[in-house]
Amino acid sequence: PPRRPSQSIPTPVPISPQLCLTEEEKQLLAQEGVTLPSTLPLTQAEERILKKVRRKIRNKQSAQDSRRRKKEYLDGLESRAAACSAQNQELRKKVQELENLNRSLLQQLQVLIMQTSNKTAQTGTCVLV
Repeated sequence: PPRRPSQSIPTPVPISPQLCLTEEEKQLLAQEGVTLPSTLPLTQAEERILKKVRRKIRNKQSAQDSRRRKKEYLDGLESRAAACSAQNQELRKKVQELENLNRSLLQQLQVLIMQTSNKTAQTGTCVLV
C-alpha cells in the first residue's frame, strides 16, 4: 500500500549510552570534587579522571587483598609456631623420662657388675661336640 504523504516517519533520536559508575567510584569522584556527565562519550580530560579514579579503586582493593593474605600467612605461621612449641615441650618431657630411665638402668647394671665381681670365680666345664 502506498504511503500517504501526510504521515511522517519519526527520525530516531540517537541515544547516548549511559555512564555506569559504582558507588565507590561516585564517592571518590565526589571527594575529588569532580562531576562527570551521565552519558557517554566523555572528553579526554573526563576519561583521564575516570581512569585515575578506577586505578585508585583497584590499588585500594589490591592493598586490602595484600593485607588479608599477609594476615592469613601470619596466622598460619603463629599456628605452626604454637604446634611446634607444644611438640617441643612433649619431646623435652620424653627426653627427660628417657634420661631418668637410662640413669636407673645404669645403676642396675653397676649393681649387677658389683655382685658378679664379688663372687669367687667358679670354674666351668665346657663341652665341645
